[in-house]
Amino acid sequence: MQKKIAVLPGDGIGPEVIRETRKVIDAIARKFGHKFEYEAADVGAVAIDKTGDPLPPSTLEICKSSDALLFGAIGDPRYDNDPDARVRPEQGLLKLRKELGLFANVRPILAFDAIIHLSPLRESRIKGSDFVIYRELTGGIYFGEKKEDVGDGVASDLMIYHRDEIRRIATLAFEAAQKRRGKVTLVDKANVLASSRLWRKVVQEIASDFPDVTLDFLFVDNAAMQIILRPSQFDVILTSNMFGDIISDEASVISGSLGLSPSASVGEKYAMFEPIHGSYPQAKGRDIANPMATILSAAMMLEHWNLMAEAQKIKEAINMALENGVVTEDLNPENPKKCSEVGTYLSEFILKD
Repeated sequence: MQKKIAVLPGDGIGPEVIRETRKVIDAIARKFGHKFEYEAADVGAVAIDKTGDPLPPSTLEICKSSDALLFGAIGDPRYDNDPDARVRPEQGLLKLRKELGLFANVRPILAFDAIIHLSPLRESRIKGSDFVIYRELTGGIYFGEKKEDVGDGVASDLMIYHRDEIRRIATLAFEAAQKRRGKVTLVDKANVLASSRLWRKVVQEIASDFPDVTLDFLFVDNAAMQIILRPSQFDVILTSNMFGDIISDEASVISGSLGLSPSASVGEKYAMFEPIHGSYPQAKGRDIANPMATILSAAMMLEHWNLMAEAQKIKEAINMALENGVVTEDLNPENPKKCSEVGTYLSEFILKD
């Protein structure tokens, strides 16, 4: 197989975790006889520094001409600490999702047995957890009409959803449940929000087309509690943009580290794969960042292309690294490996047979 990958390292530790991920993808290409071509482009703070634009037109063009996007991280404390900044790195990511129609964010949550002791949650609560969150990505409060404070002490953000936006991601969630354990949980706030009541109406309509899938409902506050109390009850969680943003980060503690949490953002034509962690500016250039989330995101990219054996090989390598302690300081502060050492170990494991 031959594919072109748009590589967007972004800010902070993004370039480092992307570098190690490319090692692993190259090993897969050699092992299985594929050809992967990369084209790098700037996004986020690094793009603002060069062009004044967090998503330059040239970057968007590279993305649109590629078979998939591999994204590192975005964000810079220079902008985080400046509430008056009108141009921000994160605007580049939001615009990228909108321009490419990436309406569904997919975040698998898995308790890895080798490091389950590192989770702040008790092993008895999280053992066996294996679910996936489908978060709507291009609608809701993040994209609704905004009113900034102009000195009158008033600001607002409009949460708006259209039926078609709900229908397309709900369909993906039900299709995923059919391939898993046959259960979808809609997380909303329908007792308060009109937009959530529309979600319930549309999702119930779609559920009738999937009689083999069980549908249940949780208010988001209860869902946040249940993810901690009994995460093994979930199979596929379906939710809106803001709620998904919050509970997916909450759920990431089950794995023991943000450095083990991959994601995919997919649309009808394009797909982007990225870790859920931030840019971790304190670690920039120190070769200590955990590349596994980005590498697992690359495995999701291979699954997107139906290269299932290739993706499984990456997961096998990750599990072996976890079992043998070939991990960065977030997972083993006593005897950590460098980011580059982890990438080398994984790529060599893939090639050794």
